[in-house]
Amino acid sequence: MAQAETGMHPVLRGETAAKKKSRVVHFARLLVKSPTGMIGFLILLGFVFFGVAGEWVSPYDPNHTEFSKKFLPPMTDGHLLGTDQLGRDMLSRIIHGTQISLIIGVTTVLFAGTIGTIIGIITGYFRGWIDTVLMRIVDVQLSFPFILLVLIINAVIGAGLRNIIISLVIAGWVVYARVVRSEVLVLREKEFILSCVSTGVPRWEIILKHILPNLLTPIIILSSLQIATFIIAEASISFLGFGVQPPQPAWGNMLSEGKNYIFSSWWLITFPGLAIVFVSLGVNFFGDWLRDVLDPQLKGK
Repeated sequence: MAQAETGMHPVLRGETAAKKKSRVVHFARLLVKSPTGMIGFLILLGFVFFGVAGEWVSPYDPNHTEFSKKFLPPMTDGHLLGTDQLGRDMLSRIIHGTQISLIIGVTTVLFAGTIGTIIGIITGYFRGWIDTVLMRIVDVQLSFPFILLVLIINAVIGAGLRNIIISLVIAGWVVYARVVRSEVLVLREKEFILSCVSTGVPRWEIILKHILPNLLTPIIILSSLQIATFIIAEASISFLGFGVQPPQPAWGNMLSEGKNYIFSSWWLITFPGLAIVFVSLGVNFFGDWLRDVLDPQLKGK
């Protein structure tokens, strides 16, 4: 009776838990064996740590100005990375800029991925006129350079953190829609899908229980690579003055503020630029490793 209440035999529960644990251990071993994957993972781990714990690990208030300490070089008077033109601590501003990049990268991927996945499933599974209309919209949008499209949208709706997330979502969902649609077109011709259709299984059940689980791998791989794209796009838009606005610290507007002092105070653009480079490399290294591990077409190569 006790076994019936739990819904699974204790031995089977132990096997399931053991299988999950062995899968985690297997992925961990694969990660350790990959130098680039491990480097990317460690960079991402530090990126997430500073993004989450920035308020506690930041040595100074990122917006505190002290004109008597402006343009201090790195390792001077307790400022590890120096100070900017207003005497603000560069390390503190870069740490808080990590929070902005993390918020934008994760939020944009969640919303753009959700919208693009839904549209990709609808167009790929149902086809017909809705596929024609939505895919023509995708084609038109993909004909514009990504950064240019984001700039146009931001110029219309205005600057700010919320608006740059909206503009990145509007410009970024099409990539997910295109990838998911192509996967669905292949899946809908598989035998297990055709057998579900022939036995009268409802369409929503086929999509949720059979198609969507098979889309998780390409969506995860694409999302891991898109995070770097969105972070770089945010930095570019903020550098041009259409994104996150000062005094809120963001890597892009820090580069914009420091470009006028490039020859006299090199650290004002060097350290924010390095932050963008390292995070982008980390995301791409880890994304490439995920693709190699999760993509079945690459496992045999």
